[in-house]
Amino acid sequence: MSTPAPVDRASGVELEIGGMTCASCAMRIEKKLNKLDGVVATVNYATEKARITVPDGYDAALLIAEVEKTGYTAAVPVPKGTKQNRALDGAADESDPELRSLRNRLIASIVLTVPVIAMAMVPAWQFTYWQWASLVLAAPVIVWGAWPFHKAAWTNLKHGAATMDTLISMGTSAALLWSLYALFLGTAGVPGMTHPFEFSLAPSDGAANIYLEVGAGVTMFILAGRYFEKRSKKQAGAALRALLELGAKEVSVLRNGFETKIPVEDLSVGDEFIVRPGEKIATDGVVVSGTSAVDASMLTGESVPVEVTEGDSVTGATTNAGGRLVVRATRIGSDTQLAQMAKLVEDAQTGKAEVQRLADKISGVFVPIAILIAFIALGGWLGAGFPVAAAFTAAVAVLVIACPCALGLATPTALLVGTGRGAQMGVLIKGPEVLESTRKVDTVVLDKTGTVTTGKMTLVDVILEPGTDRAELLRLAGALEDSSEHPIAQAIAKGATQEIGELPTPEDFANVVGKGVQGIVEGHSVLVGRESLLAEWSQFLSSDLASTKAQAEGEGKTVVAVGWDGAARGILVVADTVKETSAEAIAQFKAIGLTPILLTGDNEAVARHIAAEVGIDEVIAEVLPKDKVDVVARLQREGKIVAMVGDGVNDAPALAQADLGMAMGTGSDVAIEASDITLVRGDLRSAVDAIRLSRKTLGTIKTNLFWAFAYNAAAIPVAALGMLNPMLAGAAMAFSSVFVVGNSLRLRGFKSLTK
Repeated sequence: MSTPAPVDRASGVELEIGGMTCASCAMRIEKKLNKLDGVVATVNYATEKARITVPDGYDAALLIAEVEKTGYTAAVPVPKGTKQNRALDGAADESDPELRSLRNRLIASIVLTVPVIAMAMVPAWQFTYWQWASLVLAAPVIVWGAWPFHKAAWTNLKHGAATMDTLISMGTSAALLWSLYALFLGTAGVPGMTHPFEFSLAPSDGAANIYLEVGAGVTMFILAGRYFEKRSKKQAGAALRALLELGAKEVSVLRNGFETKIPVEDLSVGDEFIVRPGEKIATDGVVVSGTSAVDASMLTGESVPVEVTEGDSVTGATTNAGGRLVVRATRIGSDTQLAQMAKLVEDAQTGKAEVQRLADKISGVFVPIAILIAFIALGGWLGAGFPVAAAFTAAVAVLVIACPCALGLATPTALLVGTGRGAQMGVLIKGPEVLESTRKVDTVVLDKTGTVTTGKMTLVDVILEPGTDRAELLRLAGALEDSSEHPIAQAIAKGATQEIGELPTPEDFANVVGKGVQGIVEGHSVLVGRESLLAEWSQFLSSDLASTKAQAEGEGKTVVAVGWDGAARGILVVADTVKETSAEAIAQFKAIGLTPILLTGDNEAVARHIAAEVGIDEVIAEVLPKDKVDVVARLQREGKIVAMVGDGVNDAPALAQADLGMAMGTGSDVAIEASDITLVRGDLRSAVDAIRLSRKTLGTIKTNLFWAFAYNAAAIPVAALGMLNPMLAGAAMAFSSVFVVGNSLRLRGFKSLTK
């Protein structure tokens, strides 16, 4: 591995952190780094990254060494988009060893633990040597299944720290060790031993009691929680990979007069390359020759293709929708707009305020207190002259009852039921971190193209000069446009086909650069395009039609003029239309207390017209992708809790920056990966359901956590006093788990507002 280079102060440094198991790990690393002179660090548990500002010339190796001193791993990330990084990403996608290990441990633990719990809870199933069968089944779970917890607890112990892993390890280990003592040295191993189901509380020396079902059950439940948590966090870098995948992989470059295909990574500034119709532009550059329409909707959100000609700038990853272009590269690699957008997504993700799980927050105090109470109970019983066995029974009982069995179910069960119900409704929630964001959201920022509107150009109106037949105009204009590759032409051709059926084939066709098309259809000399194209042939629109055209263009629509046989015959109006459900969705947003804002890269006239149509009062138009992030950040600085709904690549950074990002499933993979919630159906009303369901799920998790901790808080004093019958403790733990699961299952009845 190469030695990390000194860090430049202007950009700081980013480290990938490994080995964190809870939010307290991130806090400990952050505290350790911030003790270094001149270092300001933020460690994000969700993304497993540290962002650090350092003095000039500071060596990243020192930072890595400091992280390793705390018992974790750190590395400088491989630059995004490099061949090495792509290979690593591919390998990670195919198989994650840590996730696979967790899954294997979970499956094995479930298979072994279920019969152990069943025998302990049902006295009728306690056959002659059931306690020894329980040992055979539970020991692998407590030792091998819980090994990640034991390992993390040992690492924390070496650095003088205690986390939830410490409590899990101590509780499960104590349960196993005391069970071994009771089986081999006590009376629990005698043939025919049973655990009677008693509700009475009475002091006991513990030599006849085993806690195997508790140790194995806790391990199984906590493994389930960790597995689902790890699986959701695997999506952290997917947005960046999706962004970079948008770009072209190969490029046809002109060198010494010859055309050569090379990987896009080998392109240099100043190289001239060819872009044919339908191909992606390889990198940012300037058009050297050729004229075309460039579809930049994936990057800019602008639904209408942009006409470009010699001297115009073009952006990498946009699509050439028209003629052949020769482009000179002006920016490559990390300097391109696409790469800068990837950086924006990464910055927004890493810079998000760390959302700590409620369990982690409370466990920061709960864990050391539980351990302290266990030692106090041990010392107290010994000091009072009771037998050593009785003292250890009380201490072990505290650790066992403090071990968070129901807590292991609180978050994953509510999340699984809530997300399962969401999936039925077309709402995909990516993880528990998302839910916190929905609670206080008061503002929803909506992208226009593809979110409020369909995102597709559609023929919306046909306006005729007196005496012109509508079907004839659509047939002649549609026939010519059907021969063109331009997206507006295709919208007209599609609209004409839907209304009148099959279109004739032109006898002659020519593209007039930047103006439109002309040709012979059914013996008529037809012109379709800009008003200026018809004027060149002395075909002029009437004053009424010219006025109607100006009005339509004022509303942000695209107008195409049609003429034949020496006279203008009418105009065709093309526009991006509003989705049928958008107005209803806006009303629902307002009903649940959210203020909708329309944010778009389109021009002001289009945005105002669309906003008025659906009932949005506040509009922010003509913004670039970076500006969208700035707008969201500005709203946040003003104290608003912002949800963002979008579908394009241009929305990805803003989706990541927002407190809650929601992406239309009909949109780009980049937007979907950068978001917190995906709306599968592309129906804006799903965004309302998403917020309502997320809030309901969060409320359920909070209720679960309250009862899980309340159970522990109430039972610990009883255990410390030596009054906790192990069977009663097992029953209480089972009841708390059943309550948590039952409470979570109530989410299955959640109803959508969509009719």
